Amino acid sequence: MSKELLLITPPFTQLNTPYPATAYIKGFLGTRGISSYQMDLGIEVILEVFTARSFARIFEKAGDLKELSANSRRMLAMKEDYLGPLDQVVGFLQGKNLPFARQLCSEDFLPRASRFDQLDDLDWAFGHMGLVDKAKHLATLYLEDLSDFIVECVDPHFGFSRYAESLGQSASRFDDLYDALRQPATFIDDITLGILEKRVAEVDPKMVCFSVPFPGNLYSAFRCAGWIKERFPHLVTCMGGGFPNTELRSLKDPRVFLFFDFITLDDGERPLELLVDHVRTREASKDLLPALKRTYMLKEGQVFYNNTSKLPDYRFAEVGTPDYSDLRLDAYISVIEMANPMHSLWSDGRWNKLTMAHGCYWGKCTFCDVSLDYIKVYEPVAAQLIVDRMEVLMEQTGEHGFHFVDEAAPPALMREVALEILRRQLTVTWWTNIRFEKRFTADLCRLLRQSGCIAVSGGLEVASDRLLALIDKGVTVTQVAQVTRNFTEAGVMVHAYLMYGYPTQTVQETVDSLEMVRQLFEQGVLQSGFWHRFALTAHSPIGQNPEAYNLIPEKPEISFADNEVPYRDKTGVDHAKFSFGLKKSLYNFMHGVGFEMPLQEWFDFKIPRTKVSPNFIATCLDHYDHQPLPNGKLVWLASLPMVNELTKAGKGKPAARLEMVVHTKTAQHRFTVDREAGLWLMDLLPTLHPRNRKTVTWKQAKESFERLGLGDFEPFWMSKPMGKLRQAGLLLV
Repeated sequence: MSKELLLITPPFTQLNTPYPATAYIKGFLGTRGISSYQMDLGIEVILEVFTARSFARIFEKAGDLKELSANSRRMLAMKEDYLGPLDQVVGFLQGKNLPFARQLCSEDFLPRASRFDQLDDLDWAFGHMGLVDKAKHLATLYLEDLSDFIVECVDPHFGFSRYAESLGQSASRFDDLYDALRQPATFIDDITLGILEKRVAEVDPKMVCFSVPFPGNLYSAFRCAGWIKERFPHLVTCMGGGFPNTELRSLKDPRVFLFFDFITLDDGERPLELLVDHVRTREASKDLLPALKRTYMLKEGQVFYNNTSKLPDYRFAEVGTPDYSDLRLDAYISVIEMANPMHSLWSDGRWNKLTMAHGCYWGKCTFCDVSLDYIKVYEPVAAQLIVDRMEVLMEQTGEHGFHFVDEAAPPALMREVALEILRRQLTVTWWTNIRFEKRFTADLCRLLRQSGCIAVSGGLEVASDRLLALIDKGVTVTQVAQVTRNFTEAGVMVHAYLMYGYPTQTVQETVDSLEMVRQLFEQGVLQSGFWHRFALTAHSPIGQNPEAYNLIPEKPEISFADNEVPYRDKTGVDHAKFSFGLKKSLYNFMHGVGFEMPLQEWFDFKIPRTKVSPNFIATCLDHYDHQPLPNGKLVWLASLPMVNELTKAGKGKPAARLEMVVHTKTAQHRFTVDREAGLWLMDLLPTLHPRNRKTVTWKQAKESFERLGLGDFEPFWMSKPMGKLRQAGLLLV
């Protein structure tokens, strides 16, 4: 099974679905005739660690330790109770043996350590969820107890979705990571390298390429690359992915190249293709500097940034469809760590990952890395190509669920993708990240839901109009409230990213922001959220001009990673002390409780009273924009009306009318219209179904209606019968 490239995602990312970077690259390589094999080394290590066989060894090692916490001593004493169900629990979380859920939910089946202390809230959190979800949550807590045992007794760097993350975070110098790599391999390292050894022997590659998305993948990538250099010095090792793209743009330390021959930045397609060409011909041209693109290498013992190739990057439409072959798609583990509905989307079930557009169509937020290509270079692709890719992945993976991983999916393109899905009569489930902008009308949200959209996430950030303007977010709190209402009323779950500690944010603004969030949850237009602390990054507008935001950066000399910048805020506000209260209140709001409590109750220090009106969000939600979009598309999503002709006596002569009945999945909608207007509708509606690939705008419908002498279109559009028709499935998007 010899392949030119072995593509590796090092431990650890997600348990439930593969990180998509290698699938994107493999799909591209296939279009260029370059053979490759990909592996998610993280899930393979997890599946080897969490077996009764491996954990028996872990318990044995722990038995030799003199000092253990009470929690670990309890687990060690109950090791047989932990080993007995372990293989079955992992199998259950892989979707096998679902009847096992009943046993998992038995109160005395799984052994319980510290992670189960939160079970006081289990019925509250899962009372309305199914037995399988409850069992997944219990099984997850059981695995997390075992994970805690690994951290204390075997490997302090272990984590399900990250490994030795602290060594990669804010690592301005390579020293700490280099020192860790010179230490003997850990228990987890030994398992990792054992799996890697078998795969290298099977694939027999010429290059081993590591995609490193996060700091929590960095240590393992270096450990694996160093092992390859020792065992297979002829193999070329290279690194790309989100971490180097973001953090290694100021790389100077040559010791990095004891592990990697090359490190590429930004979109990897063209740089990797040029590297493949170089490796194929390097013997013939070993004395010449290769023409590479955005690639670090060593030149005369110093770090050299080789960007000498004049070839352009591939356009986003040219890079092919992600290819998930080789990955063990049936082996991923669905977990439910907490009762946050959006969190369960990230961690429960496997999703095909796709992108509607490269980069961000807004690209202005001052806290975001808008200077980097992955944000700055905006390039959408046609909806038909996106849905073509969806169909290819459904055929390849057998999965019909999609997570579009856009920075912010463009509303116009989302509309076209939804129409194309409906046109092809596909049954799919999808979700994505958005900006809460006014183009998400009630009708557009209904269209997205009809196509299979189940959830969106977006940045509300600070929930303060002053700070949203300072961020250059392009939205207001009022607008966010109305958009979240539109999605919620359409049946689409909404998750909000929330931020505190933004530069110049006052204590009063933090309290008022919390009040805005409280009201959004109380009104039922927000279902999920997460607070995170503002971080200053080197490539953001704030990072490039911190003094303008009253920040004093404390930037060290950089020879390795350069991203998050330590800073002091001239306002002197201690934002960190708000963390616990913000998160505790949000947890309660997500479960529909605590709305009546004064905000002061969430904090153990004095806060000012909110200045936000208690009816602010309710007042925002009272407003609906009924103004028609003249160039908006009319779409009909229901079956055609059943029609009966009626005669209604008038003052002069009988007026012919039509009774129209539309049957939908959950209701029927009955109304009457003048006969001529009804006949016009019956001609129009079939042309509006997505299957017909015909565009009829509101303006064109108006012109058609009035050309037939049926009267002014605006009053007819706003009439009660048309309201019923719109309720049944006539949309303007």
